[in-house]
Amino acid sequence: MQNPIEHLKNRKLLPLALVFATLTAGILIGTIISGSADAAREDSSPKTDATPLSVPDPEPVENQFSELAQKLRPSVVSIFVPADREEDPQAQGPFDQQPNSPEEMFRRFFGMPPQGPMQPERRRRGPGQGSGVVVDAKGYIITNQHVVEGAESIEVLFSDDKEQYDATLIGSDTETDLAVIHVKGKRGMQAARIGNSEAVNVGDWAVAIGSPFGYSETVTVGIISAKSREMGAGGRNRPFRKFLQTDAAINPGNSGGPLLNIRGEVVGINSAIISRTGGYDGIGFALASNIAVDIYNQIVQEGRVSRGSIGVSFRSEVSPSLLRTYGAEQGVFVTDVSPDSPADRAGMRKEDIIVSVDGQAIDGGDTLLTVVSGIGVGETVPIEVVRAGKDMTLDVKVADRAKLYPEQAEVRLEQPEAKEAEIRLGVTVQELSAERRERMQLAEEGGVVLTKVESGSFADDVGLEPGDVILAVNRVNISSIRELRELQEKLEPGQDVAFKLLRRGFQEWQTLYLAGMIPEGNE
Repeated sequence: MQNPIEHLKNRKLLPLALVFATLTAGILIGTIISGSADAAREDSSPKTDATPLSVPDPEPVENQFSELAQKLRPSVVSIFVPADREEDPQAQGPFDQQPNSPEEMFRRFFGMPPQGPMQPERRRRGPGQGSGVVVDAKGYIITNQHVVEGAESIEVLFSDDKEQYDATLIGSDTETDLAVIHVKGKRGMQAARIGNSEAVNVGDWAVAIGSPFGYSETVTVGIISAKSREMGAGGRNRPFRKFLQTDAAINPGNSGGPLLNIRGEVVGINSAIISRTGGYDGIGFALASNIAVDIYNQIVQEGRVSRGSIGVSFRSEVSPSLLRTYGAEQGVFVTDVSPDSPADRAGMRKEDIIVSVDGQAIDGGDTLLTVVSGIGVGETVPIEVVRAGKDMTLDVKVADRAKLYPEQAEVRLEQPEAKEAEIRLGVTVQELSAERRERMQLAEEGGVVLTKVESGSFADDVGLEPGDVILAVNRVNISSIRELRELQEKLEPGQDVAFKLLRRGFQEWQTLYLAGMIPEGNE
């Protein structure tokens, strides 16, 4: 039997022995690990059979798209416009919306929200950016009208130059949303080649270049997905807009830039998108280059866009049964003839069917518009009609569409016609020259024409609109800016003010009387 005292000593030594054993084991393990690490450092052989990667010397990969982008890069420009441009609701472009219609999905490339046609809103637009394409090395650039519309100044940035150049607006056309601007001071400009949009086929490659969201020199690629698309907007037909449809990505800022074929030729001017989000949804539209060339040539050569017209109304689509009933197999069924129009003077009547113009067969409304609008104003051409089953030919002298239908105001030129004056009532007006009266078909004497109405002003509240002709204020006849200014200086807050004015209706001027009380604090 063990001595109790020895047993107690043994129990005290046991923990010390365990601690010693643990330390000894730790030292031995650390020595082994250290040795293994040293051995690993000495062994530099790879642990896998993978071949290390290397970066090759830079060698460009040649393909048609990269060549095209490099070739067109100097010809595509970014266009900048300042803030506080006034948006005219009467000037509806290809992005205006009509409730419950496909056009409601159109978005202006500067982020304009949807706007119903029955209650137009005049608003201030923020700074914007679009694109353009140089078509003449002298500095002439094609873009969209809505890119530069209402801008007090325009700046252009080229890809090969950090300097921004001032540009002037040569002219624009509302019907096609096309504008021509001119840059001076830039040397070595390179013009893009123009292609024939009639040669484009569905399925052809399409390349869009521009500055979407401010990212200049952006190139996107797709195909032509449809041709001759028509986009009515704001409840109004736009017969002179024929679009190429593409799935090449077009976004805000691409507007006004070129759509190219695989040879690098401009076959369209990027103009619109259909989108549920305001960005790219897979469908974009470019105005056909053949139309753009015609408008460009008229603006730079004649200073205005002129389209022929004969003064008839018709339905774009009619039943073949209707045509056969009235004695024709094809043609355009005339629903109305404007009084004293070329068609009226030539003897054309309602229910006539136009089957040819100057020897060219007419198979529908689009063909009629294209043929007639392309005939020189003042030229007399034979028009074959079927009347009650009988053929007859009428000699019709083609007139200027802008004069026949001034209320549709197709052309907007930026060359000032008269001195403008801002009136405290909240309007900007111009005096009426004899030439302008004739163009507007305005028989009434006197008056001044409103060019702008300030949003939220007294005139806006009363209901005055751009294009109205003010004949009298408070029963005092007005025939000049000076007379209107002198009269408005006598007006006081709280005073009643009555306007007598003319407003263009569908085919004639109508006299309106609008009135209101000047609110307190109106200065």
